Parts: sequence; structure tokens; C-alpha cells
Amino acid sequence: MNPLDRKSAANYQVLDPSLLGRPVHLLPKFARRFAEALGSAMGGPGGRRYWGAWRLAHLAFERAPEEDSLRWQAVSGPLGTAAVAFERGLLLGLLDSRYGRKKNPGAAQARDPALERITATEERLAATLTGQLVDQLYQRVLEGLHGAGVEETPQAVLEAPVPASAPGKAGWVIRLDLQVAPGEPLSHAWIALDQGLMSHVLQGLKEERSSVRTQRANEPLATGLSVKLEGRLASREMTLEALFALKTGDIIPVSVGRADVLLDESRLFTANVAEHKGKLCLTSFEDAE
Repeated sequence: MNPLDRKSAANYQVLDPSLLGRPVHLLPKFARRFAEALGSAMGGPGGRRYWGAWRLAHLAFERAPEEDSLRWQAVSGPLGTAAVAFERGLLLGLLDSRYGRKKNPGAAQARDPALERITATEERLAATLTGQLVDQLYQRVLEGLHGAGVEETPQAVLEAPVPASAPGKAGWVIRLDLQVAPGEPLSHAWIALDQGLMSHVLQGLKEERSSVRTQRANEPLATGLSVKLEGRLASREMTLEALFALKTGDIIPVSVGRADVLLDESRLFTANVAEHKGKLCLTSFEDAE
């Protein structure tokens, strides 16, 4: 894979077989609701105390960042665990802005974080902001669960942030793009969701998925799009001579491993072959590279 292909591939979420059939395509709607609530909280009196001039420019789900320098802090709750990491330049800029050491709060981005000593004040600020972000995330997840008809939801009692390891490359992460003013460089923060919390996010989108299906059912057939997937269980190469020499009763030995899933002869996925009530089924889908 050349560097350009590797760079573009980083923008796509790796398919998690355990999420097949879940309303993953509705995650941008959850991200928009989260962005609206978080932007309002950051711009309010309490938010400006900690975030200063920084405002949320964009928020989206993406793959986990591959940066060893990030320090992750995890917050556990009844719905699952979320871990947060900040760019070092963002934290330094917030500290400078809060204590009046820099007139331009974005100037810290030009500094070399490796030369800056990590202070207890910086760690406390990171822990406070981590708690705020996870609290806002939990509120949006609970709203989704209530909207989906889940009446018995636990109270969002969150534990204190603790150091955590980086999420896996295929984990679900929300990237926050923060900006001091239009035209200024972006700073970033990330919120990683464990499987339990991600399942509750998708559960809260269940009601929206049902409404989308109902809406599509009322649309004309021409507006719908369906595709036909084919499963190739096994293949074997043989010479033309051997093919013409085949007789009734001959056996061609083959071994069934992972099957190829094709769309118009294009290989999209591989899948395991399983038996269920006398029928062959495909399961554990993975992207075909």
C-alpha cells in the first residue's frame, strides 16, 4: 500500500463484525446532537471558565489515533467506560489563556510540548475537562435510550478519571476539533468508547432506525436501492484437460475455509461458513483488503 492509500484508509472505520445489523449509519446524527450540546456547554458561563476562547468546530466518529504521546484518562459509569485524550498544545494553550500568560490562546500550538514540563495544574485541568466531556456524552446516550423507549436507565453516576491505556485501532473514537477563532489552527481531543458504552449509543438509535425504515417503506420503489451479494464458498483451479476428463461420479476435493462475499464479482468481505438448522450461513464478516 502506498502512503497516499494508507493516509486515505485512515479516514474509514474498520468494520466490526459484532456490529453488523446495528444502526451504525445513524452515528452521524448522534454526533450532531452531541456537538450541539457540547458547543452550548463550552460557550456558557461555566464552560468559558475552563475552555476559554476555544470553541467546537467539528465532531465526528473515526478510528483511534495512532499517537503514542497522548495521555488517556478513563471515566467509568453504569453504561460503560469512556477514555479521553487531549493534544498537549491544547492543554498548554488553555492554561496560558486561563492564567493570562498569553494574549493569543492559540500561541501554545507553536511551542514544542516535549520541552514543557507536565505540571500538577495541567493534570488537574485535563481531569476536569475529561469529566465534563464524559458527562456530556453520558447525557446524550441517556437521551437516546429514553427516546428509544428504554424506561429503566441507571443514573449517570460517574467515577473519577484514572489513567488508561490507548484504545485499539479498531475502537470507536469521537474526534473533537477545537478552534480559537475562524482561520486559526485546529486543536484536537478524542473520546474513546468501550463496547458497552457503544452498544448503548446504538441502542438509543434503534427508534430512529425504525422510523427510517417506515419512511423508506412509504417511498416509491424507484427511490430505493438494493444490491445482491453472492457468497463464494470454495474455488479450485484445474487444467482444461482435467475438466474435459471428468465423468459422472468423479469427486473434486475442496476445502471450505473463509468464504468470499461478492458484489458484482467485486470482493467486499470474507466470512466464516457456519451451519444453522441444516442451512449454510455466513457470519463474522471482515473487510477484504
